[in-house]
Amino acid sequence: MSSEDLTAPLGMGKRRLVRLPFGLIGVGLLSVFVTTTMIWLAVVDDPLGGEPVAVIPLDAMVEGVTSQDIEVVEIRPGLAGDLGPNLRPESGRDLLGPRYEMVQRPDGKGTGEPVTSLSANPDTRVSERSDYGFLPKVSDAGVRPLDAYSRPVIREFSSIPKIAIIVNGMGLSETGTQNAIDRMPPEVTFALAPYGDDLDLWMQQARSKGHELLLQLPLEPFDFPDNDPGPHTLMVSLQPKEMLDRLAFLLTRATNYVGTIPDMGARFTSTKPSMQYLLEKLKSRGLMFVDNGTSSRSLSAETAGDLRLPFAGVDVVLDEVPREDNIDAKLLQLEGIARSRGVAVASGSALPVTVRQLEKWVQDLEQRGLQLVPVSGTIDR
Repeated sequence: MSSEDLTAPLGMGKRRLVRLPFGLIGVGLLSVFVTTTMIWLAVVDDPLGGEPVAVIPLDAMVEGVTSQDIEVVEIRPGLAGDLGPNLRPESGRDLLGPRYEMVQRPDGKGTGEPVTSLSANPDTRVSERSDYGFLPKVSDAGVRPLDAYSRPVIREFSSIPKIAIIVNGMGLSETGTQNAIDRMPPEVTFALAPYGDDLDLWMQQARSKGHELLLQLPLEPFDFPDNDPGPHTLMVSLQPKEMLDRLAFLLTRATNYVGTIPDMGARFTSTKPSMQYLLEKLKSRGLMFVDNGTSSRSLSAETAGDLRLPFAGVDVVLDEVPREDNIDAKLLQLEGIARSRGVAVASGSALPVTVRQLEKWVQDLEQRGLQLVPVSGTIDR
């Protein structure tokens, strides 16, 4: 017995360490894990059954494309409720769906460089003289004003949702019109008011900045004449000869536009015979028609589908309440429609607040996975 044992207090002798078989315990745990995994693999038919999987059959081989180049970009849930004329199944958009064009680069790779300017000279192939001025027409070779004056759509990825923005009332206010031309990106479409001043000058400035154009048509509202769009308003009570004369006057107020959009017009667009007569005349002149989205009773989509007239409908009117927060909320709604449908159209006026909010909104649009296109980029021409 050592001296340390003799001097140690009672009950406080040397402790013995207990050695645990850690190696044996580790082997046991590993065996349990391996056994469980093998049983799971043997019992479960699809071990990855909880993962989302999409199988896409490729009917044709594409040269230069490998399986590594294909992926699912996004699965978009549907949105409930009525989301505007572009989303209604009766709108005929299955027949007249989106149209996109490839713009070739000088290197021939095909995605294209941004179009910075469009010709401001009327194309003689698609215009004819009348007592009021130059009327649009379809050329002998079948070229339409819609074809000659549309802004090309630069497509990089066809799956990216497309949004068209229309600014109405161009030409009514010199300050507002100039502000919109100076600050809006070229993909924004401008709608010229037929009663505006210096429309030819505004047309040239807008086209030189790359903007596609529409012409506003004053159509009869329900509360006419208390609410009067102008002296050449197209009304449901007009005889065909007078209707045609007024239409000819309106169509000569400007040139270089791809189509028309109503100014007011809730009564006119809800009257089938009047709408059919108007759209037949517009189709014969090679123009598209855009419904302004202000009337739920409009028959324009149905009538355009029957006539196979290139058609787009405004889903969201941005500045019914011209306040920043309201416009921002409408733009958010517009994005939701575009992601659900693949394409959406909005309209607004050339008010400073509208132009300002649009200018902010478009700055990071591509980073949010959306593409701004002219209104002709939302239809099949």
